[in-house]
Amino acid sequence: MSVERADLEAKLREIQGVIEETAHGAKNTVVLAAVGVVGLLLVVYLLGRRKGKKGSARVEVYRLS
Repeated sequence: MSVERADLEAKLREIQGVIEETAHGAKNTVVLAAVGVVGLLLVVYLLGRRKGKKGSARVEVYRLS
């Protein structure tokens, strides 16, 4: 049994297609995860900022000279 050049090219194209599909799926997952992390950080920042304003004390300083 001999291996023809066309057989090798066909198999390599098939492997390349699978690799491209996997890479495309991984990119989508990474982008989705990044958007989720940024959204979560924004929510935590806004909630912390609100809590900080709500509980902060007002202090007045008078200078006696």
